[in-house]
Amino acid sequence: MSNAVDPTARPSGPGCAECTADGGWWVHLRRCAACGHIGCCDDSPARHASAHWRESGHPIIRSFEPGEDWFWNFETNQYYDGPELAPPQHRPEDQPVPGPKGRVPEDWVDQLRNR
Repeated sequence: MSNAVDPTARPSGPGCAECTADGGWWVHLRRCAACGHIGCCDDSPARHASAHWRESGHPIIRSFEPGEDWFWNFETNQYYDGPELAPPQHRPEDQPVPGPKGRVPEDWVDQLRNR
């Protein structure tokens, strides 16, 4: 698991890379501990963080939310004790949850319940 975490890898951006590219929205953000890819959590409609793991083989993520520093290992389905990662440690604090601002539908709660 030596290549599962690269403390020098910087985040790919302030939001989910795929949602940003396709105009989507997310609930919470997760950061790949190996490459810095920012993806949306599994509570989000597109679940890009876990899709990134399946496509890349990078099993460890860290929360990209302010005040959270936990890691998760998709392969073992357990928390992981990881090192300090390169900054920034979280999404911009002025970014709403869910986000990003202006793209979250008014009925977002219903959309999540009905999937």
